[in-house]
Amino acid sequence: MKRTAVILVIGMALSTMLFQSCKDTSVDKIEVKFSEEMAENTMDTIKENGDPQKATIQNMKDAFKGETTAHAKYAAFSKKAEEEGYPEIAMLFKAASGAELIHANNHKVVLQRMGEAIPSVTPEFTVGSTIENLKNAIEGESYEFNTMYPNFIKDAHAAGNYMAQISLTYAYKVEQKHRDFYINAFKALEDGKVSSLPSVYYLCPTCGNTYATTAPARCEISMTDSKLFIKVDSL
Repeated sequence: MKRTAVILVIGMALSTMLFQSCKDTSVDKIEVKFSEEMAENTMDTIKENGDPQKATIQNMKDAFKGETTAHAKYAAFSKKAEEEGYPEIAMLFKAASGAELIHANNHKVVLQRMGEAIPSVTPEFTVGSTIENLKNAIEGESYEFNTMYPNFIKDAHAAGNYMAQISLTYAYKVEQKHRDFYINAFKALEDGKVSSLPSVYYLCPTCGNTYATTAPARCEISMTDSKLFIKVDSL
């Protein structure tokens, strides 16, 4: 936990850059202009929430619960995909499960730094067929990327809570990538081309950024050296 906290503190210097670059150029062509929109909407957020810091505390608890549940859910989805004979999809779910745990731990550190109790979480989810699980994952990641995290980040900005901003932004940017991975896997499964999917993933231990097959010298979100990346290549 201490190491994660230190990394998050270092990451504070990157917050401005991260917010200016939060742009989805894939499926939905959705653009979230953090630096401009947050400045314009800060007063509206304060009016709506009353106390943006109080809202941020609740948001961080909800995000921690969500990421903890996603970690367990994707691990179960991985096992199901392996049972159904889809090792490539199983590997994707395993990698995503690891990334969600990194997000949960980051959120936990922020809550601890704010002196808040860590919520108890009992993950609840349903495991279906692999194609059903992919649909579920796409829906969940789309909601987090399009709605949940942008709103949470706006509240954290209004509260001036930079630690929360960084942790939430890390998760926001990675969930976009997970959504696209799941969409590609869903299409490959429908087309009978699952074997063409990646079978090796790399996780950034700082932000959970997920790379398929190969990774750059440094994480493109947190700038963490790839020598520290977690390789996911076995079930």
